[in-house]
Amino acid sequence: MTKPYSESCDQNCEPILAVIQTLLADKQAVLEIGSGTGQHAVYFARKLPHLIWHTSDRAEYHAGICQWLHETGLDNTPDPVTLDVSHSDWPALTIDVVFTANTAHIMHDKDVAAMLAGVGRLLAGDGLFILYGPINYNQQYTSESNRHFDGWLKNRDPLSGIPDFEKLDSMAAQASLLLKDDHPMPANNRILVWQKKSTG
Repeated sequence: MTKPYSESCDQNCEPILAVIQTLLADKQAVLEIGSGTGQHAVYFARKLPHLIWHTSDRAEYHAGICQWLHETGLDNTPDPVTLDVSHSDWPALTIDVVFTANTAHIMHDKDVAAMLAGVGRLLAGDGLFILYGPINYNQQYTSESNRHFDGWLKNRDPLSGIPDFEKLDSMAAQASLLLKDDHPMPANNRILVWQKKSTG
């Protein structure tokens, strides 16, 4: 099969790294939800060699992810694990960060809620959940291009669409995740960072 490729991954890797490298400086292992092509994984794992970067996605995406992982040959990128946030058992991994990029807007609300609940169960106290993608605030678009993108998403799948920050933050709070940072990003995206409540 042809190795999958996403132009947007190439475009957003460097800006995302500029934000997350400090957050991940003292972390050990990341679970990436919805790894897609695998490009983010190999880029970040190469730049942050102190981390074990676990990819995950539905089984049909594993072959493409493995092409990227095996071709790059990094020591800190194990083979992907199967994860469908609403239908799979979550992997029994010891991780201190969960990362996801450009997934929430293609999910249904119930899947986003399942993702946040699963993250809350998986993370230990002080662990981080980092979400990258377009976000609405007070049910308002942050740009005209996001309005058009949301229309395209809903034409394709009426139950998908750019998520509202307030709803995300409420779901996160129910999973014992507290907002830590909200970073503006290029192309009208955001990075939201939640931290699991410490049990200490």
